[in-house]
Amino acid sequence: MKALRKWMFTGLLFILLWCFIYFIPLTSALVFYDERSPVIRAYLPLQSDDAFMITFTHSIHMTEVVEKYRLLETGDIEQYEMVFEQFGIGMPSVVEEGETLINEGGKYYYTPVDQVFAELKIRNGKTVSKHRLSYQRENEKELSEVLFNAYFEPGSWYTVKVSHLTIWEMVKGVKINE
Repeated sequence: MKALRKWMFTGLLFILLWCFIYFIPLTSALVFYDERSPVIRAYLPLQSDDAFMITFTHSIHMTEVVEKYRLLETGDIEQYEMVFEQFGIGMPSVVEEGETLINEGGKYYYTPVDQVFAELKIRNGKTVSKHRLSYQRENEKELSEVLFNAYFEPGSWYTVKVSHLTIWEMVKGVKINE
């Protein structure tokens, strides 16, 4: 009888551990999924109010564009600024009520209103592949930066959103490090 209890206790512990690893989310992260699949390519542990930036070279006028985002408590992503050097395709040129567009030092600083997204669709450049991901956690003073090409194939599309990851999902994906 004692042996049966020991096996039942061990089995129960195993089931609880398995559930913890596979089903209990441990951390919030900015997750890069393959474009139309649940496959996690990479993740960056971030919390609400943490900021990140995506810097890329515009494929037509070949100048840098910086899109700045922050994570909201709702799990959404808010774009709070865009910095660019030339007007062109994809660059804001008309300012709506509440938005600002300032030219300072040869750069345009655009501040949108209510640019909140559940997810972002991002393509790692193919012809001009110089995308960078910069981030700053709320408690950090320094900005960290990584090259997209260190984690993603040039020309590939990704869906980026905030997700709560389990231990199993963290093991399957690649953690983005400094």
